[in-house]
Amino acid sequence: MDDNLLETLELSCTSEEELPLVAKELFEFSGLLKVWLFVGDLGAGKTTLIKQLCKYLGVGDEVASPTFSIINEYLADGNPIYHFDFYRLNDKEEAIDIGVSEYFDSGNYCFIEWPQKVEQLLPEELILIRIKGQKDGKRDFKVTKYD
Repeated sequence: MDDNLLETLELSCTSEEELPLVAKELFEFSGLLKVWLFVGDLGAGKTTLIKQLCKYLGVGDEVASPTFSIINEYLADGNPIYHFDFYRLNDKEEAIDIGVSEYFDSGNYCFIEWPQKVEQLLPEELILIRIKGQKDGKRDFKVTKYD
């Protein structure tokens, strides 16, 4: 992945009220890349950020972590957005069985929590967002663009 590193962006926010601005900056930074990886400890704010990203795109449905279903699909202006949570995945074969490669190649947004479980299946062109939550509620985002 490091061979195609394009650029990085660092952002911080001190409250959820600042997440709309974070979402806007992430979309401006991402360009045409549609596969986004979210890495962080449990409770770091991965799903919270994905909710804001979906809201920014115009999703009207409730956005929730697909921890048990592995994938949720939302619609924004008739276009699907796929939200994956691979936390409970036992092995990459389970991901292959649900056809993740087809989702990743669809040209639609794919927001992926716990991507390290399917690292061998990920495309080369993607956005990696590392989230670090602080005890005071602050969140730091280190965003790396691979193209």
